[in-house]
Amino acid sequence: MNTLSYGLLSLLAQSDFSGYDLMLRIQPFWPAKHSQIYPLLAKLEQDGYIRYELVNQRDKPDKKVYSLTAKGKDALRAWFDQPAAEPALRDEMMLKVFCMSYAQSKSARKMFADRLAYHEERRQAYADKLSELQRRPDWPAEGLPAPAHPLFGAYLLTRKAIMSTEASIAWCAWALSLLPEEG
Repeated sequence: MNTLSYGLLSLLAQSDFSGYDLMLRIQPFWPAKHSQIYPLLAKLEQDGYIRYELVNQRDKPDKKVYSLTAKGKDALRAWFDQPAAEPALRDEMMLKVFCMSYAQSKSARKMFADRLAYHEERRQAYADKLSELQRRPDWPAEGLPAPAHPLFGAYLLTRKAIMSTEASIAWCAWALSLLPEEG
């Protein structure tokens, strides 16, 4: 199985989802298109890692809601014991920063200011997500979820996202402070 397959199983380990919901939820971790996800879901179902229930809808086509099987849970456990691949970074702005000596000061300042605003928006969205997690009825009444709690991974990832955006905000602000202002 490929990483996207395990990603889909990971999401289904938390809750049952339609193919469309899976496509939306996998994006923060692993950019994938419909054309990748639906064939994988069919293969995972055929191989016994997931199953689906057909849900009738009135004004829309019926949808399949997928859930994890025992075989899928075993596959996730085995996958977790394998070393994770190195992280991949693909950010066009980093290439532009590398050749900044060719940029006009105004353009460079705009690029950093735009990215700063982007990260500030993302930080707020992640803070909202953290508040949403903490309001869930299955959130522990006292403190943080324990490592065995189903929300522990979501908590760790949300905190990582907040910390990463805060570091990016600081970096953009620092870079802006080094660039001459126009006028």
